[in-house]
Amino acid sequence: MSGSEFHMASYWWLFPLVMIILCFLVMRGRKGSPMCGCAFRGKGNHKIRDSSSAIEILDKRYALGDIDKNEYEEKKVP
Repeated sequence: MSGSEFHMASYWWLFPLVMIILCFLVMRGRKGSPMCGCAFRGKGNHKIRDSSSAIEILDKRYALGDIDKNEYEEKKVP
């Protein structure tokens, strides 16, 4: 035993520290989005831009299945 094993054992704490820092940097870059894209994609979990016109929002809701054809036609007629 030359003592090199004991020298390396004193740096065991660096690996978890580096992993914590990397996780922090990765999560900071994602800005609140779910990890690995594993989000619940249930009905109503879609995003519609605030600048969309009423007809665009209606079209998107119909395309996503939020409203049926009758409701779509009723709301589409001014």
